[in-house]
Amino acid sequence: MYIVVDERENVAAHYVAGFGEEGLAARGLAVRSLADWFSATAAQDLSDVQGFVLGDCADRTGFAAAIRSLSPAPIIALNETRSLEQTLALFTAGIDDVVRKPVHVREIIARAGAIRRRMNRGGAQAAAAPDCDGRLVVYADGRDPEIDGESLMLPRRERHILEYLARNRGRPVTKGQIFAAVYGDLETAVEESVVEGHVSKLRKKLRQRLGYDPIEARRLAGYTFQG
Repeated sequence: MYIVVDERENVAAHYVAGFGEEGLAARGLAVRSLADWFSATAAQDLSDVQGFVLGDCADRTGFAAAIRSLSPAPIIALNETRSLEQTLALFTAGIDDVVRKPVHVREIIARAGAIRRRMNRGGAQAAAAPDCDGRLVVYADGRDPEIDGESLMLPRRERHILEYLARNRGRPVTKGQIFAAVYGDLETAVEESVVEGHVSKLRKKLRQRLGYDPIEARRLAGYTFQG
């Protein structure tokens, strides 16, 4: 999930919609709401934030420092004017990248992915290897997973779900948690059927290639990625 912070609701909504078109969950927040969101969000769910996008808001430098103290996720600031002093101040405050508007959501996603790869010392970090031979490798940078060294091509939603389950390996996650991580703040009335459908297709593909199912399903408890 991406968190978009901008005092202008229409601007935040524009970027949230853009992330949605790319198959990624996003949530728009005003500065005054972010502190409450941090306090109300479980550490497990906070670790699934893929990046913060800071638009127009007061005291962005102080704000960025506060985010950095709570999350290692990439922070990207959007500037409407070119200002060397402002850019340097943002980098000093802990911003990972400063981009001049207008900018397409795809570029933000690419920049955030590059930042995460640098954080992982130049390579995509393997999120899970469910057996002792490490047959299945799940990447955290948007690449398709690999089984026995060969890519398993997945639709975006199924890949995002697998990445989320792999990040929480060994821990049960509910359908609601999966829905929030993959879809963001969309209509929750369809969450169970949507998640069940995607997970069912994903498990079938994994079984066909692995010969077993690495995702355990339990009624009420949800799904657990076994490792």
